[in-house]
Amino acid sequence: MIRGALTAIITPFKNGEIDEEGFRELIEFQIENGIDGIVPCGTTGESATLSHEEHDRVVEICIDAAKKRVPVIAGTGSNNTKEAIRLTRHALEAGADAALLISPYYNRPTQEGLYRHFKAVAEAAPIPIILYNVPSRTGSNILPETNARLSKISNIIGIKEATGDLKQISKIIELCGEDYIILSGDDFTVLPILAVGGKGVISVVSNVAPADMAGLVDAFEAGDLAKARALHYKMWSLTEACFFETNPIPVKAALAMMGKIDFEVRLPLCSMSDANNERLRKVLANYGLI
Repeated sequence: MIRGALTAIITPFKNGEIDEEGFRELIEFQIENGIDGIVPCGTTGESATLSHEEHDRVVEICIDAAKKRVPVIAGTGSNNTKEAIRLTRHALEAGADAALLISPYYNRPTQEGLYRHFKAVAEAAPIPIILYNVPSRTGSNILPETNARLSKISNIIGIKEATGDLKQISKIIELCGEDYIILSGDDFTVLPILAVGGKGVISVVSNVAPADMAGLVDAFEAGDLAKARALHYKMWSLTEACFFETNPIPVKAALAMMGKIDFEVRLPLCSMSDANNERLRKVLANYGLI
């Protein structure tokens, strides 16, 4: 089962191109530090500015580098259903363990449209699918009742929830049952989502602190709530820092400060302000990462 701390991994660039060597090293860093899975080509991976060829290549590199040591859940979502089907079929053919599908953005489908979109992808690509609900970016919300309909499709196995709404998340679990996998989509909410029945997180912060994020989930599952709570508060300043500006700008800046990548994002993203860079550097230093 997909569970635990899964990293929404960044896509490192060098001189405008994918830094394949750097990407493989990041994946090795994640696995060596106990992460439970890797998620390439999500929001944090700057999927919106990858060409189709680059998107496919990032997924392929990740699968090859992971070598089945941890699951790879490939981001394959789009607001174009045909495009989402193509990306999801590629993930299946490349050997991904599952696909992560964001709800269609910009065109803001109705709940019936959301149902038909995800159903079409699931039927066209028989790979385990995790939905991704992040209304702040998409402009629409996958409601609990729509989750309940979708959960009846055999290869739709769960959802990454980034609403921060524990009432909604609890309702999803009530309607879909505990076998439907709920993953936190927001590092601030990992512990409370675990407490109401979630199975883990797709995390930004674990790009820089994989051992601590994995340790939080493992501690909770072992019944060590004191340790889980301590790690929650240990990572609090780091979690805030990773969202000083639009994700993934701060986490890429952090990895660059740690000497793991060259800082490079694609427009319309850009470098952080000098003030936020200095704030981030202080947080990383206090955490012991630099």
